[in-house]
Amino acid sequence: MYFFKAVPVLVTGAGRGIGKRLAIGFAARGARVGLLARSKAELDLCHLEIEHQGGSALRLRADTSDYEQVTAAVERMRVQFGSHPNVLICAAAVLGQVGPFAESNPKGWSEVIQTNLTGALNACRAVLPNMLEGRSGKIIVLAGGSPAARPNFALHEATKSALIRFVEILSEEVNDRNVQVNCLAPGGTYTHMTDQILAAGERAGWEEIEEARQIRMTGGIAAEKQIELALFLASQQSNHISGRVLNVHDDWKKLKDKAMQPDMYRLRRVQR
Repeated sequence: MYFFKAVPVLVTGAGRGIGKRLAIGFAARGARVGLLARSKAELDLCHLEIEHQGGSALRLRADTSDYEQVTAAVERMRVQFGSHPNVLICAAAVLGQVGPFAESNPKGWSEVIQTNLTGALNACRAVLPNMLEGRSGKIIVLAGGSPAARPNFALHEATKSALIRFVEILSEEVNDRNVQVNCLAPGGTYTHMTDQILAAGERAGWEEIEEARQIRMTGGIAAEKQIELALFLASQQSNHISGRVLNVHDDWKKLKDKAMQPDMYRLRRVQR
């Protein structure tokens, strides 16, 4: 069991989906959670759920694509909680246009890149100076870990792959200051993106539609599995792990007391 009593944790995309799951999970372990999202209604609901469970959270309405808004949110956390975020979870993301790239509208590319990629970069840039100064910090970025191509989702997948490479490089830059940066691949789970895929119909491809239907029926990966991996990556037990992509399906519990091989869980993973 992991406990984060009074640890300040910032979660982007905390208003819904996996970001909300993780925010509630960390609050249940005693963390003081900064909830960052664009929607006031979604922030209010997540905040209310955490408070009803006896947790502590702060609503931070901001757009991650705007660096000034993100830095202002980080400063509000410092004022409210008495310290800067010690853990950052980047979960804000959009699916974007679904369908063949050759038929996509270039005007729609910007939102996907700004939210999925630039938004995570802004959040990392906002928290890193204080983490480096304090020689302590954990950054967890949500990104897929499968090497398989995913037709009809080019922009979304490109931004997620770029994030993984960014994490690999950033981890090398900050490793000697005791800051660990990793990607968490949450697996298929029911979110608003599931409904978007189903609404796209044949433009998503039959494999994606079938998987989305199964996820809608079953709920997909249980929240507990995603929360448990995130808690591990945010804990001191993962201090020896950085620049990696860990999937909820991986046998990651063995890594608690095991040295990491140089190419283990990197971007160019060998598909099993």
